[in-house]
Amino acid sequence: MMPSKNGRIRVGLALSGGVARGPVHVGVLSVLEREGIPIDCVAGVSAGSVVGAAYCAGLPMPNMREMAANLGWRNVANLTWPRHGLLGFDKMEKLIVDLLGELDICDLAIPFATVVTDLDLGEQVVLRKGRLATAVRASCSVPGFITPVEIDGHSYCDGGVVDNLPVDAVRQLGADFVIGVDLFVPHYPRRLGPLGAGTAAIQTLVRQSGGGFKDADCLIQPEISGHSYLDFSRKKSEQYIALGAAAAQKVVPSLRAILNP
Repeated sequence: MMPSKNGRIRVGLALSGGVARGPVHVGVLSVLEREGIPIDCVAGVSAGSVVGAAYCAGLPMPNMREMAANLGWRNVANLTWPRHGLLGFDKMEKLIVDLLGELDICDLAIPFATVVTDLDLGEQVVLRKGRLATAVRASCSVPGFITPVEIDGHSYCDGGVVDNLPVDAVRQLGADFVIGVDLFVPHYPRRLGPLGAGTAAIQTLVRQSGGGFKDADCLIQPEISGHSYLDFSRKKSEQYIALGAAAAQKVVPSLRAILNP
C-alpha cells in the first residue's frame, strides 16, 4: 500500500446500516478519535449515515453520545397515509437540521457520502452533494415501511438494499485504506421456528448486499449477534456504544502497525 501525496495513507471509514444498533458506530468513533487513528473520509448507510454525517459535520463526541442515546421512534418517525409507507421520516430530517444546521454534503469538514437505493432503477446511488438532512433521511427510509424520499425526480430509499457496508463509496472519496464497521452480524433464533429462519435469512441478505464486508481492509464486527435492531432505549444505546468501543479497541494495535509502519 502506497502513501498518499501527503506521505500518509489516506484512511476512510464505512459505516453500515443497523437500525437501533447505530450507536455502536459512536463507540467505534470514540476509540478511533481517542487513539489518534486518522479518519480522512466517511461513507454511511442508514443508521451509519446518521452517525457519519454528525461526525463529519464536527459534532463533538459527547454530543454524539447524547444524540445516539436520545434517538428513538418518537422523535424521528411520524404516521403517514399508507400510500408508499407506514411511517415518514420528516421528523428525522428536522432533527438533523436542528443538530447540525442547514448543510450541504459538500459543506462538511470531513468528506462524506451516503448511499441510497434508486427504487425506479434498482441501483445504488452515492450522494456526495445536496442537502445533507434529506440525503440522510433517504438512506434511512426502509422500503415498504418508511416512505421513500423524492430527490430530483427519483424515489430513494434505504441504501442497505443494495450496499449495506459502503466500502466502494469510501474508496470513491479517495481512501487508500478502508475500515468497515458491520452491524448486520447474523443470528439464527431457532426457537422461533420458521420466523427465526426467515429472520436469519433477511439479516444475511442485507449483510451480503454490496459485498462490502468482504472488501474492507479492516473489518470491525462488534459482538452484537442476537441483539435487538428495534430497541432505541437509552440503556440499550449505551450498551451498544460500549460494545462498539470494545470492538474498536481490539483492532487498534493492528491499525497502528499498518498506518504507522
